[in-house]
Amino acid sequence: MLRQDSSDDIEDVSLFDADDDVSRRSKKSKIRHPVASFFHLFFRVSAIVVYLLCELLTSSFIACMVTIILLLSCDFWAVKNVTGRLMVGLRWWNQVDDDGKSHWVFEARKVSAQRSKSSSEAESRIFWLGLITCPMIWVIFAFSALFSFKVKWLAVVVMGVVLQGANLYGYIRCKVGSRKNLTSMATSYLGKQFLRQTVAKEDQPAS
Repeated sequence: MLRQDSSDDIEDVSLFDADDDVSRRSKKSKIRHPVASFFHLFFRVSAIVVYLLCELLTSSFIACMVTIILLLSCDFWAVKNVTGRLMVGLRWWNQVDDDGKSHWVFEARKVSAQRSKSSSEAESRIFWLGLITCPMIWVIFAFSALFSFKVKWLAVVVMGVVLQGANLYGYIRCKVGSRKNLTSMATSYLGKQFLRQTVAKEDQPAS
């Protein structure tokens, strides 16, 4: 079972699932869901490949656009509903309550589930690297299309940024919690960096 936004009883699923326990590392390195891992990368990588090669393979812009959008849509559905839950124990969705108000729900696997099914380090690496890298590539495509005046491709690359960026944002929210937690983490990080710089300056010998 999954439980919503509880920092006390959710499993600590790190971005790269680092584990200091050497005795369990070989077990955690195995890919437990090879089909999910394959399709986690297949649709999004295929969309990028089609975008790069479509002008070489065909002169039909409509065919390229429809193919890329279909691949992006399949990727969005698969990552949101299947691979995130299986590979890292996270999921997010939108639900409407009885009053008609829309709510976003972000969940993570409970710690108790870790005993029967520990997360795989290899799957976690595949999941997060694919989730983070591909939206960055689409952002690069967007700037490239804008500066090269390929206006007809802007709708396609914007679709890639929006769909894959939405999954990235949703799973980061699942991992770190609410927007308040995001702000507190950023503030804590900046505070630690400032403290380190201050201590380093004080430790420097006077010239």
